[in-house]
Amino acid sequence: MPKFFAPEAAPGARFLVLTGENAAHARVLRLKPGESVTVCDAKGTDFQCVISDIAPEQVSLVVQSEAPSRAEPGVFCSVYMAFAKAEKLEHVIQKATELGAGEIVAFPSSRCVARLDEKTLSKKLERWKKIAASAAEQSGRGRIPQVRAVRSFREAVLEAAERELALFPYENEKTQSLRACLSAGGYQSVSIMTGPEGGFSEDEVAFAGQNGMKICSLGPRILRCETAPLCALTAVLYAAGALD
Repeated sequence: MPKFFAPEAAPGARFLVLTGENAAHARVLRLKPGESVTVCDAKGTDFQCVISDIAPEQVSLVVQSEAPSRAEPGVFCSVYMAFAKAEKLEHVIQKATELGAGEIVAFPSSRCVARLDEKTLSKKLERWKKIAASAAEQSGRGRIPQVRAVRSFREAVLEAAERELALFPYENEKTQSLRACLSAGGYQSVSIMTGPEGGFSEDEVAFAGQNGMKICSLGPRILRCETAPLCALTAVLYAAGALD
């Protein structure tokens, strides 16, 4: 069933109208009156609707029912990823959204090859948000993850450390595994912070540990910067029962 995000949808609504890109998408799908669609308010509520009329600029819907989205995991996962070259961050935004991330946050670190000025970052953020919205719609999510950037590694660590479980995967960690970090369970919020192509510096690892983040290993293999956050996110969601 086609799904559309309409943030203006309000609880208790009997009628909804799709306009702009949503209406254009409905026309591309060749939807007709009488067909069923799902509309999500992007806050976790799904509206089951039937198309009543299709006009050139809008699609009119009759709401049949509303309910909390079943696609949202019970644990809120924040994925912090360092700026990376080419389209690697875009790939992570798309796939992390599909998996169930609550937000994706980009940040600079000392070994980042990619350096973004304010103008470039603003354009990137606009594109990244569209990628998240499209992935959320395609995967049937009940929310669109927030996509944003912070100005420094320090700011990213201090934010990420506020979660109930703050994970800092590091390829040189030999004693604490991701499995061990997740063994206690029952977490409502988790942050995952991963580095750029060159990894984190020792000073950055030390700063993260001093501020309460759990330095952990993702196993004996060295993962690429676009693989590590998705690996850790999947493990967190699995441990929380969000992949059942």
